[in-house]
Amino acid sequence: MNETALEVQDLEKVFPPRGRAARNGSAPIRAVDGLSFAVRRGQIFGLLGPNGAGKTSTLKILNTLIVPTGGRASVLGFDVVAQPLEVRRRISAVLQESAAEMFLTVRDNLLTFARFHSLPGDLARKRATDVMDRFGLAGDASRKVQDLSGGFRRRVQVAKVFMVETPVVFMDEFSTGMDPILKRAVMDLLREQAARGRTFVLTTQILSEAEELCDDILIMNKGRQVARGDLPALKLLSQGVYEVSFTFEKVPPDIREMLAVLDPIHLHVDGNTVELAAKAEETRVLEVASDVTRRHRVLRFEISGASLEDIFVELMKQS
Repeated sequence: MNETALEVQDLEKVFPPRGRAARNGSAPIRAVDGLSFAVRRGQIFGLLGPNGAGKTSTLKILNTLIVPTGGRASVLGFDVVAQPLEVRRRISAVLQESAAEMFLTVRDNLLTFARFHSLPGDLARKRATDVMDRFGLAGDASRKVQDLSGGFRRRVQVAKVFMVETPVVFMDEFSTGMDPILKRAVMDLLREQAARGRTFVLTTQILSEAEELCDDILIMNKGRQVARGDLPALKLLSQGVYEVSFTFEKVPPDIREMLAVLDPIHLHVDGNTVELAAKAEETRVLEVASDVTRRHRVLRFEISGASLEDIFVELMKQS
């Protein structure tokens, strides 16, 4: 059996200017610009990047919703342009624009999706009950989706992909509108199904999710790959980036000035805790920290290596 779930080679997508942009002679928008990667079966693959990086265009190509301008892409060996029906039989997706059927109830949304994927009626009804329980939707089973809040509509959209057993799932910002308890339960479900061989492709703006979930991460910007690898490999790209945390009895009024000498990537004050990330020599970080502890009463001090967010910010500066 081929162990490759997705293969992308020199993928390009160019959108011509429209409306006023076209009248003003604006250049075409190169949303995806020579992107290449492969994803193994059973992986949770993270596709990360700022707004406008080309993530959603890449997902739409892999979902056969738009046709690439150049290059090629395949899902489980089926070409997304030449064999779109074969691709669609093997995927399910939660995209930002995808909407649940607004005039159907929550239960009928799930059952209709199951019928589209040829799931037998008895199994579909049993699975719908299980999925609604897992996603906290059982109490709203008979309500029309149009009557739900935005967060609960998102739950319905995400719940759909767990009605079926397609081998590949695409999830664009899956946790939008979820409370922390539900998000944790869904993350556990993703890990459980990936361990059984299901492949997930995720995009998220919440980098801690990707750091915790993803086996492999591709960071892109302006349609191109910026970095690729698992978390330890990506951290090697940001050697010399440190996260520092101070907890004070009372935050000193001059703390920002004292820490500014490290040129922080970010600096955040929350109550009596100050957190920052900085790219500097370890000895320099320790010198500044020692100066802070000499001049002010510090209850707690921690220093650690870079987080995925630090790596992401640093790479975006470089790209």
